[in-house]
Amino acid sequence: MSKVAVVYWSGTGNTESMAAQVASGAKEAGAEVDLLTAGEFGPDQMDLYDAVAFGCPSMGAEQLEETEFEPMFQSCEGKLAGKKLGLFGSYGWGDGQWMRTWEETCRSDGANLVSEGVICNEAPDEEGEAACRALGQALA
Repeated sequence: MSKVAVVYWSGTGNTESMAAQVASGAKEAGAEVDLLTAGEFGPDQMDLYDAVAFGCPSMGAEQLEETEFEPMFQSCEGKLAGKKLGLFGSYGWGDGQWMRTWEETCRSDGANLVSEGVICNEAPDEEGEAACRALGQALA
């Protein structure tokens, strides 16, 4: 059984809802799943998991949340090489540039992205929830 961490930051609850769907998909596929906030996760935990899903909404000028999530993610970057990884997050404006930049960063770090990042405009609808569950299944 694979072990998956779903690590997220959410300001309004939209990305938290997505994280729950990612976790649900991974569990449905038979994985052991830990659902953690950005404040509960760090680089010392990366080796404990076969796969990690990171979730963060777009903030400001299409960037990761700068106070809690981005510092945690940057501290984990040295552990991304060869790691099975998924990305997700919600946005309220823009065209998803933050996700494309984030994917590029992860690929440069050597991560094995299991799919394109899942993005939802505001709260996830049925299609967005299904995409999140599929991401979780791909990570499992």
